[in-house]
Amino acid sequence: MLDKETYEKVKKKSLELFEKAGIALREDEKENIEIVDGGLGNVEELGLEIVTYVNTDRYCAKEMVLLPNQTCPEHKHPPHDRDIGKEETFRCRYGKVFLFVEGEKNTWHVQPPNEYFTAPHEIILNPAEQYTIPPNTLHWFKAGEEGAVISEFSSHSDDATDIFTDPNFKRI
Repeated sequence: MLDKETYEKVKKKSLELFEKAGIALREDEKENIEIVDGGLGNVEELGLEIVTYVNTDRYCAKEMVLLPNQTCPEHKHPPHDRDIGKEETFRCRYGKVFLFVEGEKNTWHVQPPNEYFTAPHEIILNPAEQYTIPPNTLHWFKAGEEGAVISEFSSHSDDATDIFTDPNFKRI
């Protein structure tokens, strides 16, 4: 669990990035930014910040922030309860996103923070570029030096069924 001081510091940085991206948020959305650290206690390196606009049985829309050089841990959205798993499209709104998915290893422009990152195919997203990740596909992503803002459009989001490669990362 994040302490109040860290939460407020990360929230402030996230709001600054939303502003740079030209993303307008309501006051309640600003107040309720979800800061995800997975219980690792190093949110500015591993984690991300999320504002969820809508999440129904059929679809989900979110804005995600990665602080400078912050990495969202590797995970996948597997099939469950007659669901094929979450399909998601990431659209870069600000900064640079280094997205890694399953596939053939290519040249990497950033390095993973630890051994729990195995998806080897790097895709670089600049503003207005997007990529769709199929269900049950291992993926992780990292911001460039200025941070990044990503819009996510997906099928229903069910965090409880996500599988993270790092057994220590817990999505609460």
